[in-house]
Amino acid sequence: MKEKLVSWLDLFLVIDVFLVIIAFVWFAIAVIGRYSGLSLGLDLWHKLWEPVFTPAIGILMGGAILSGIIKQITQRLNS
Repeated sequence: MKEKLVSWLDLFLVIDVFLVIIAFVWFAIAVIGRYSGLSLGLDLWHKLWEPVFTPAIGILMGGAILSGIIKQITQRLNS
């Protein structure tokens, strides 16, 4: 049961990492576009920052800490 939970947590964190990376790439391209005079979605990115990207970053950090704690506890109980 615990292994399945850790496996699902790891999968969720991998998906979340890709969401955060995509958000960063989108932001970088949109900023370059803004300075080039192109509209590449920077305003939409700003609207999505608070409801989507901020929680994704928080979940990523919290999940990584939780995953590390679970693995440390498991390692100590097995030894």
